[in-house]
Amino acid sequence: MNDSRTILVADDDRAIRTVLSQALGRSGYQVRATSSASTLWRWVEDGEGDLVITDVVMPDENGLDLIPRIKRVRPDLRVVVMSAQSTFMTALKAAQRGAFEYLPKPFDLKELLAVVERALAAQQPAEEAGEAEERLPLVGRSPAMQEIYRTVARLTTTDLTVMITGESGTGKELVARALHDYGRRRGGPFVAVNMAAIPRELIESELFGHERGAFTGALNRGVGRFEQASGGTLFLDEIGDMPPEAQTRLLRVLQEGEFTTVGGRHPIKANVRIVAATHRDLRQAIRQGSFREDLFYRLNVVPIRLPPLRERLEDIPLLARHFLDRARAAGLPQKQLTPEAVERLKRHTWPGNARELENLMRRLAALYPQETIDAEAIAAELSDAEPVVDSALRGPETLEQAVERHLKHFVAAHRDGLPAGDLYDRVLAEVERPLLRLVLAATRGNQIKAAAMLGLNRNTLRKKLRDLDLPVVRGIG
Repeated sequence: MNDSRTILVADDDRAIRTVLSQALGRSGYQVRATSSASTLWRWVEDGEGDLVITDVVMPDENGLDLIPRIKRVRPDLRVVVMSAQSTFMTALKAAQRGAFEYLPKPFDLKELLAVVERALAAQQPAEEAGEAEERLPLVGRSPAMQEIYRTVARLTTTDLTVMITGESGTGKELVARALHDYGRRRGGPFVAVNMAAIPRELIESELFGHERGAFTGALNRGVGRFEQASGGTLFLDEIGDMPPEAQTRLLRVLQEGEFTTVGGRHPIKANVRIVAATHRDLRQAIRQGSFREDLFYRLNVVPIRLPPLRERLEDIPLLARHFLDRARAAGLPQKQLTPEAVERLKRHTWPGNARELENLMRRLAALYPQETIDAEAIAAELSDAEPVVDSALRGPETLEQAVERHLKHFVAAHRDGLPAGDLYDRVLAEVERPLLRLVLAATRGNQIKAAAMLGLNRNTLRKKLRDLDLPVVRGIG
C-alpha cells in the first residue's frame, strides 16, 4: 500500500506519539516513535526511516537544531515539524533549516496524512538557508496569521513575485521586509517606493533612473530604484496608484528582465525581486481601465492577503503586549493592561488596523500616569463612530446586524462618492470572500468539506475560489 515505508516520529508527549503511530499505521506505514532527539538522530545516522516527523521542544535537544544535521548526512530525507509554538519565527526557522512542512498544534490528522503523502512523493530536497535573525516582525496566533506565516516561510526559499493586499495599517511592508530579511536576497538592499507619494510625472525617472539632459532640470545622471535595489528586493507600495505609462514600462521589465533609463539607449539587467502591495481592489481598477490586466497577472504570481484587525480580534492581546514592550524598549514607561482593558480593545472596530493599535499603546505608555491601564482609559482614548454597547446588554448580534454595521462604515468611508455601476456585485463579492476564507480555514483547506458546508457543488466552489483569487496554500517544500 505504501511500500512499507518507515516514518520516524519524535515527540515528548506520549499521547501525540500514540495517536500518530495509530493513524500512520492504519494508513499502511511502518512507524518508529521516540521521546528524545538523540534516539531520533541515532536512527537517522543508521539509515533508518523514509520521513521524519518531529516536535520542536524535546528534553535533550531542540527539534529545529536537529534539521541541519539531518540534512548534512541525509539531504533527501524530508522532515515535517510540528509545534505548539504557533509563531512566525517557528514556521520561518522550520523552512529555513530545511523542513518540508510546518504544522501548528493542534492539527487535523487528515491534513497530517496528506502532508506525509506529499513529502514522500516529493522529488527535490528543500533548499537550506542561513540562520534567521532573532526578531519578531509579525505577531499573532489566529488561523489567518498562521496561514500567512506558512506562506511567507515558503516564499523565503524562492524569488517569486509577490502581491500583498490589505487595508492601510495591516502590515504590508512588514511582510515585504520579512520576505527580504529571511530570503535568498537578504544580503542585498531592501528598497521601498510608495507610488502614491511620488508625483506622477516623476515616477518613471524615480523607478528607472534618467540620463543627463533627459528632461528639464536633469543636470546629472540619476540612479533609479531598480538599480539601487540590484541584488535585493524592490518593494512597490501602493502599486494601484502607478500611472499607465509607468505600468507599461514595469510590465516590460517583468517580461524581459531588463529596463532602460529615461533618455537612455542601453538596456540594464534587472536583478531584483519585486514585491508589490496595495490597499485597492485591482480587479475593480482593471474593470475601470486604470490598471493593466497583464501587469496584474505578472505581479500577482503569489497573492498574500493581510486580514484587517477586526477579523483577528484574538490577536489583540498579543499585539497590545508587543507594542507596549516596543514602547518600553524605546525608553517609555512600562505598562500593562487589565483584562477589562483588553476586552474593551476587542470591541473597537479598528479602522486603522494594527497601526492604530500601536499608536494607541505608545500614546498610553507615554501619557497614562498609572502603570496599569484600565478599560476606562482605553474608552477615553478611542473614538468609535458609534457608541459601544456591552454585548451582555444588547444580546448577540445577528448576521444581518453585523453586515449592516460594516456597510455603514463602508458608506461612511466613501462620503466623496460611492463606486458607480457595480456596487451591488462589489458588496456581494466582499461578503463572499471572507465567508469562503473562514469556511476553508474551518475545514483546513479541504474543498470537499467546504463545499458540503456551503451547500455548493465542488466545481462551483473551485470556480468561485478562482474568480475571487482565493488561493488554498499548503506546504513549505
